[in-house]
Amino acid sequence: VEDRHWELPTPCSEWTVHDLVNHIMLGNRMAVELLDGATGEQVMAGFGDDLVSGRDDVVADFAALADRMHARFAVGIEGTVSHPMGVIPRRQFIGFRIGDYITHAWDLARAIGADESLDSDVVAFAWEDLQPMRALITECGMFGDGPSGEIGEDAPLQTRYLDLTGRRP
Repeated sequence: VEDRHWELPTPCSEWTVHDLVNHIMLGNRMAVELLDGATGEQVMAGFGDDLVSGRDDVVADFAALADRMHARFAVGIEGTVSHPMGVIPRRQFIGFRIGDYITHAWDLARAIGADESLDSDVVAFAWEDLQPMRALITECGMFGDGPSGEIGEDAPLQTRYLDLTGRRP
């Protein structure tokens, strides 16, 4: 992301590149705090703009938070966390983080005109991870308009995944 990209719109309605990157940073911080035992309410109370102090070290800040999150998950994925959506299994929570990463990687690539190709293994994981929630996706509002209903089963998996998450590739 270059300086000229920060205020560009993204496929996430009403989010700029800044807002999107901030969302990922907040998600990483939230994951660390939840995995350290904070409640969803405690984490949400501390949300704000994690990029407010500047964008110069965002890659280093991202890497440091991601490393901290990875260390928390590395101790095991059994058990639960008190997520803002309620108490959820740690295994499900890591799936949420992976899905957030891959979906917003595409959003960011689309916004700044970069290569939109996603890792096929990660797409396959994220696709399977979302299947149990498929019926709720349209209703929850967290995935824009949800699936369009216009993408056939013969479409590439990345296209089907993105459509399921409300993107229109």
